[in-house]
Amino acid sequence: MELVLGIESSCDETSVALVRGDGTILSSVVSSQVATHGRYGGVVPEIAARAHLTNLPGLLDAALAEGGVPLGDVSLVAATAGPGLVGALLVGLSEAKGIAFGLGVPFVPVHHIEAHALSPFLSPAGGAARAVPERFLALAISGGHTHVFRYAPEGISCLARTRDDAAGEAFDKVAKMSGLGYPGGPVVDRLARLGRRTGPFPVPQFKDGSRDLSFSGLKTAVRERLLALGLEPRTGVLAARELRGEESLPAPLLDLLADFQEAVVAQVEDRLTRLHEDGPIPLLTVSGGVAANGLLRERLEAWGRRRGVEVLLAPRALTGDNAAMIAFAGLVRHRSGAPHEGFAAPARSRWPLPELPPLRGTALQ
Repeated sequence: MELVLGIESSCDETSVALVRGDGTILSSVVSSQVATHGRYGGVVPEIAARAHLTNLPGLLDAALAEGGVPLGDVSLVAATAGPGLVGALLVGLSEAKGIAFGLGVPFVPVHHIEAHALSPFLSPAGGAARAVPERFLALAISGGHTHVFRYAPEGISCLARTRDDAAGEAFDKVAKMSGLGYPGGPVVDRLARLGRRTGPFPVPQFKDGSRDLSFSGLKTAVRERLLALGLEPRTGVLAARELRGEESLPAPLLDLLADFQEAVVAQVEDRLTRLHEDGPIPLLTVSGGVAANGLLRERLEAWGRRRGVEVLLAPRALTGDNAAMIAFAGLVRHRSGAPHEGFAAPARSRWPLPELPPLRGTALQ
């Protein structure tokens, strides 16, 4: 059976994983740089690239040890080729190409968003992956993307996208304005559960009837409500002394966070409902960093039950950037037989997913 080595270095997580030919994850190790970049209020590309250089050799050894296999057993190597930070991508991409060349095995460049889209097919319990069908919809919701893609034998198409901030970016900006630090998603998710939804924000709509999303206006509305509450919105990079202590947050701020989180989830539900009305959704995958949000997971599962749509949520451990999804996406592409650039693949900062050829005959046996 094939053994796939995956490497991820697109942003601020370095990760190495081993996945068997049936999609079983043998090992997946991740080194996060959140603490490093937190002091700057966001990811610093040069620091991220240098950290990947430092972390990658040790993570490769750890993944092989955890998987209990020697490097020589690897029969396929996959790495993220984009989209992402070019300097960071080059670290993992170069390492992966070198390993594949040295072993004399194929190398598959992986689209980062496709890897997220396919991650819900992986088993969180360590078993074989579920077969990937030719037709499904994929909601990729993260700090950089909030898109809905359609996979079909005719090709991959984008049905909806954010026109400004991505959902995860909105979480980060609202957390910063509220004095809660970086990253914002986990802390807002946690604190919003302590508040009450008291003043709902409207779900934005476009005059042209588009199914696209928008979160920039929501961010502005949160800022105005903070001012109305007498809470000065925080800006810039926050020093530790400027952060608000979670144990002493005023109830109106917790309520505001609850209203904000509800607005994000409500807009996603609205767009999915309208897409389902356009044409029945056979299966929906939900992936990306924001897919770890508790309210979103609850509501989309309930949404799917009401409409007869099977909703596959990425395992929480695989919602962030990880190499297991990269290895799996590389395996699926390899099995599909779709053409790719192989060793000639460059690192891409931008790479529209619909540019990829369609997946065909990808079911894992």
